[in-house]
Amino acid sequence: MHLIMSEWQIQRRQRQIRLDAGSKFASGKVVTAKDTTALLEAVIHPGDRVCLEGDNQKQADHLAAALVNVDRTKVHDLHIVQSGIALPEHLDLFAKGIATRLDFSYSGPQSGPIARALNSGKIRLGAIHTYIELFARYFMDLTPHVALIAARSADREGNLYTGPNTEDTPTIVEATSFKSGIVVAQVNEIADKIPRVDIQGDQIDYVIAAPKPFFVEPLFTRDPAQITETQILMAMLALKGIYIEYGVQRLNHGIGFGTAAIELILPTYGESLGVRGKIATHWALNPHPTLIPAIESGWVKQIHCFGSEVGMDDYMRARSDIYFTGHDGSLRSNRVFCQLAGLYACDMFIGSTLQIDLEGNSSTVTSERIPGFGGAPNMGADAHGRRHPSSPWLKAGRELTDRPANIMRGRKLVVQLLETFGEKMMPAFVDKLASVEFAERMKLETVPIMIYGDDLTHIVTEEGIANLLLCRTKEQREQAIRGIAGFTNVGLARDPRQVDELRKRGIIRRAEDLGIDPLDANRHLLAARSMKDLVRWSGGLYRPPNKFRNW
Repeated sequence: MHLIMSEWQIQRRQRQIRLDAGSKFASGKVVTAKDTTALLEAVIHPGDRVCLEGDNQKQADHLAAALVNVDRTKVHDLHIVQSGIALPEHLDLFAKGIATRLDFSYSGPQSGPIARALNSGKIRLGAIHTYIELFARYFMDLTPHVALIAARSADREGNLYTGPNTEDTPTIVEATSFKSGIVVAQVNEIADKIPRVDIQGDQIDYVIAAPKPFFVEPLFTRDPAQITETQILMAMLALKGIYIEYGVQRLNHGIGFGTAAIELILPTYGESLGVRGKIATHWALNPHPTLIPAIESGWVKQIHCFGSEVGMDDYMRARSDIYFTGHDGSLRSNRVFCQLAGLYACDMFIGSTLQIDLEGNSSTVTSERIPGFGGAPNMGADAHGRRHPSSPWLKAGRELTDRPANIMRGRKLVVQLLETFGEKMMPAFVDKLASVEFAERMKLETVPIMIYGDDLTHIVTEEGIANLLLCRTKEQREQAIRGIAGFTNVGLARDPRQVDELRKRGIIRRAEDLGIDPLDANRHLLAARSMKDLVRWSGGLYRPPNKFRNW
């Protein structure tokens, strides 16, 4: 038997080489802002996997700007592995040749430029991931060599206070620090004492006080003044036909005006139905300002958050019975934990999309945009690993099959809430998703689908609700979708006889079937009809960003 002689400390030695090079620009762990680019040139090597923290909301913007300015002869061919591509600098890295390969989850405001960069060959795409999927790969085959992160404050030992917008930071640091990587943190300030230690200093190699606070996008703020009566009608349909029908208490809301309308009619329409305390009590949710009236009215018992929301800090501090907060009073968010809560502990996900096809597959990708997936595919997926029962889960499972079984399996409710026509009167229901053509043009091995049709249980439009759980054939499913697709080409191609039969069976339910008068769907049902109303509900604790202050 021959023993293979191996070297087992290569990564640690490489780490020490990087630390020695970076120490020239540091006093202990502290680096001045003007030396940031030089530090990055010292600790990042060509071909490294780099996580430049771009979260759903929080951005390590100072580090992004510094990385764009590195000498390309020293730093090049980087493999960027980060959840959010949100800043122009994130794409400038590829335009300059500093980075060449990308694995990501969400691109939001950069969805157009990223599509053009892919088309031009500036980016070699690994994969578009869900959040949990990408985070999981940090601990497998996409472990960062260098992580560039953001935090509220640090002390000189490198202990970090991440504050309300913790988001992805602990996961990134854990994967990098414990695999001999380098972690650089930009902070808003370096203090003698920080409010609480969110990440221990022995996991952080360098801290930099940035010239200005890191950027945070108020991504989940919706102005009630922009909610339409059509969206209110859909909210009423969803509330009565799904939330109450299934007794949903644990849930996640996607972003959008439709779900904001649901949140704002809980204290009004929901109260008139006598269901306070019976539905919508436990949430996996960013701190939506439009949920303030429901919280103040006693509807909500608990919320765990993916991230924070600009202007909500004081309100959350004062409502610690509702939110997860530290002993200092500030929110503790965590995207991985909240994604897991949404995947395994929630009984329902309800969100929106741009397109749905006749199988129920949905996508936000159009011919010129590739926004990625974010967390929707995890929120909107039936978790086969789930084992604990609940009434909504069991009811949905029973509806899925006619056959009695000794072994009963439940089903998560996955709902798409959308108007039949979207912006610029683009039809939401299509025979073929634009993402299919996009995948063909980009030569992608998989079509970028946000939620697969076999995970979808209900669709809600202004025309009514289609319960796909009750469909027994592909044809029934197709006609159920056509039956609530309105005056789109998909809707106009319905078979009226089959749609009437589906309605008799309760697979399609119109407003009148649920005892809802569409004329009752007016803005007076909204508990708050403006941003100023939300501030009043909060007792002045909510402080909207300036762009939302219209008074």
